[in-house]
Amino acid sequence: MAKNETRRLLPAALQQDRDSASALRTLSGYAPANSAFTLAKVQAALNNMDAAQEAYTQALVAFEAAKSDLIASEWAFHNVVLGAKDQVVAQYGADSNEVQAVGLKKKSEYKAPQRSASKAATTPTAA
Repeated sequence: MAKNETRRLLPAALQQDRDSASALRTLSGYAPANSAFTLAKVQAALNNMDAAQEAYTQALVAFEAAKSDLIASEWAFHNVVLGAKDQVVAQYGADSNEVQAVGLKKKSEYKAPQRSASKAATTPTAA
């Protein structure tokens, strides 16, 4: 039997198995010595696999839909909070404690821009 039954089979292997099961149905005198491999059991295993594949596909579709809904709701929440922060700045001013309370920096906490020294003044001269 299989070496590792925890991973999925390749689609080509499944197609070969489907073809073999279809060919078994055309054999008129098929009567296996082991009753675990009768035509009825092969057909039942095929039906079970098809049902499981359909359930898996439906679960994937539901998962992707839920994921899309989650992403959309996260972005909607994020955009509302950003808008609310803008409204706090507009209502209370850019240097208020309320601005700091919502997670923004006060205007006075930013460093004033400094003029950078020119390259000629910082480069040592060759002697």
